[in-house]
Amino acid sequence: MSAPRSLFGAADSVLSAGEMMSRAEAQAFLERVVRLSRADTIGASLSGGYTGNVRFAANRISTAGGVSNSQLAVQSGYGPKHAVVTTSDFSSEGIERAVRQSETIARLAPDDPESMPLLPPQQYHDVSAAFDSTANLTAADRAAAAHTAIDAARGAGDLAAAGFIVAGSSYSAIASNTGLFAYHPSTSANYQLTVRTSDGTGSGWAAADHPDWRQIDFKAVSDRAIEKARASRNPVAVEPGRYTVILEPQAVGDLVQLLAFSLDARSADEGRSAFAKQGGGTRIGERIVDPRVTIFSDPADPQLLGQPWNGEGLPLNREVWIENGVLKQLAYSRFWAQKKNARPNGGLGAVKMSGGDASTEQMIASTPRGILVTRLWYLRQVDPRTVLFTGLTRDGTFLIENGKITRAVKNLRFNESPLFMLNNLEMLGRPERVAGTEAGGNVVFPTLKVRDFNFTSLSDAV
Repeated sequence: MSAPRSLFGAADSVLSAGEMMSRAEAQAFLERVVRLSRADTIGASLSGGYTGNVRFAANRISTAGGVSNSQLAVQSGYGPKHAVVTTSDFSSEGIERAVRQSETIARLAPDDPESMPLLPPQQYHDVSAAFDSTANLTAADRAAAAHTAIDAARGAGDLAAAGFIVAGSSYSAIASNTGLFAYHPSTSANYQLTVRTSDGTGSGWAAADHPDWRQIDFKAVSDRAIEKARASRNPVAVEPGRYTVILEPQAVGDLVQLLAFSLDARSADEGRSAFAKQGGGTRIGERIVDPRVTIFSDPADPQLLGQPWNGEGLPLNREVWIENGVLKQLAYSRFWAQKKNARPNGGLGAVKMSGGDASTEQMIASTPRGILVTRLWYLRQVDPRTVLFTGLTRDGTFLIENGKITRAVKNLRFNESPLFMLNNLEMLGRPERVAGTEAGGNVVFPTLKVRDFNFTSLSDAV
């Protein structure tokens, strides 16, 4: 790995495609940026990396490529005035231009009434989230993984596979003139696959995500999507209403992650959320869901492996939000924590929900009549005061009768709150890393069996 000599040195070229900066290189880079400042304060953040991808559809690879990106963001401040300028021009002229522009704009900016001083040096957990198996992938490796689905779908003769595999390595770093510095390298690998039947009536989806490429069983993912596609042919309509449902981890993550991200202290204190107490105050200390539910954030958890600091450089440690069904704390920004004399906790980053030991097969066998849901999509908020959302099932929705899956059913629209749902738990499975929700992020959730899930209408969409 060569040092970025383009910074303020004789050479004046940008970083080469895909170049990663080590901790020492990133620190030297940012220290030089900070020294250019003429403002009262300067904070700089640096990120970059390389991702390779392969996309396939109709049982053939359609595109393959790689994306290299590096970006510097400079925030200059004069008291409560501040402004940010970003650049990908890492020449010495480009860096200085970004610093000067941020200073000029900051002087013109209105006062920020919620401005907080830059943090002094902090202590961070060392989260080992970078894996050579992912960083050193070749295009051939990604293509071989894609062919686990392509070859199987071609061999079946009546299936079409479409999917996306993306994997790469990245780093992020921040520094300021208060002495703050943080650095985090990571890798990520994500595989998402949809298989459709040739008659257009069946669709199956499966996915996997992990920082370590070796931890993804591509054939198992492909087989699961193919099996769901075949099983979901010729779906029948069922009457909307309240059903016992078995939600696979992806579906749980789709919905319950939205509950986790609604745990905002300011919204509760101002009476705008489900966690505001009538007459004032918050519901901290109250039981709000089933006692088997614990939801926490922990960048160092081996199933999560998230960045151990937020955008301000505040350390992210293990934070328990809901413990044994009781609301333990809410997310405090630095500004709101100061206002309320509370501890800033950095908010929710990587999120995990505890589970049980029930298998999906056991859940199905224990269900006289219900619906199995693979995943949810197009979720939209209906009422923030109850965390009520609407959305649709997709890519594998099945009727359960007398402890067995009997047929595919047409997709259904739901109106449901994860807060209500987690009070209707019957069984919990083992937590699994989820491969991408609408809200994004590193998330781990179990399969859940819940009663009285509210389906409001049918959808003819496959």
